[in-house]
Amino acid sequence: MIAFFKTDKGKVRHHNEDNGGIFYNKTGNFLAIVADGMGGHQAGEVASSIAVNKLQELWSNADGISTPESAEKWFMEKVTIVNREIYDHSRNHKECEGMGTTLVAAICTDTFATIVNIGDSRCYLLNESGFNQLTEDHSLVNELIKAGQISPEDAELHPRKNVLLNVMGTESNIDMDITSITFEEGNKLLLCSDGLSNKVTSAEMLTILTDDTDLNEMADALVQLANHYGGEDNISLAIVTACPESGCD
Repeated sequence: MIAFFKTDKGKVRHHNEDNGGIFYNKTGNFLAIVADGMGGHQAGEVASSIAVNKLQELWSNADGISTPESAEKWFMEKVTIVNREIYDHSRNHKECEGMGTTLVAAICTDTFATIVNIGDSRCYLLNESGFNQLTEDHSLVNELIKAGQISPEDAELHPRKNVLLNVMGTESNIDMDITSITFEEGNKLLLCSDGLSNKVTSAEMLTILTDDTDLNEMADALVQLANHYGGEDNISLAIVTACPESGCD
């Protein structure tokens, strides 16, 4: 496997409240993370940093993650711990009161990937079936779409588009979506904050991800396109590719 992470503050905001990275554990499997922080006075940056740094620390000591079940159990236990740490920090530091962060992360092995999602950062899968979104946004507009009250097209212009119903750190307990998939040779995962998904269409993502370039160039192209369309938000993404048995070029 090979992976690449990139973050950019965009063209409008003065600070980057996104965070993330690609992190290896003892057995060489890796964890890809994208976290989009929110909160006044740069507190969003604090929340996303705590989420990423604590998960990195816990992952560096992780072993025995050899099945989807063990990966799902790890996410359930560790994300709960990290959520409580963000929540406690916000309660103990007045300038961070109410801060939170989205989280999309993937444990990647040679045979499977396990994805956790909280908020509206997303994970997409590119495989022989096409390019599909694996995660579901925990947002007001997504609930309205599911209830049949608005269309996906209406959601793009909805005045409460940015209202999230679930983020890390704002409550002492956290709900999360966890799913596992088969991860085969040639498959790609794209994890991203809404700074990318709100600007770049799925068709445009697919075109870039199937281009004959390396992951660094793909990431650059995605960020440049989001900025071309306005870049009003921070933009972060991680791309993971499952390589052939002979290795990655």
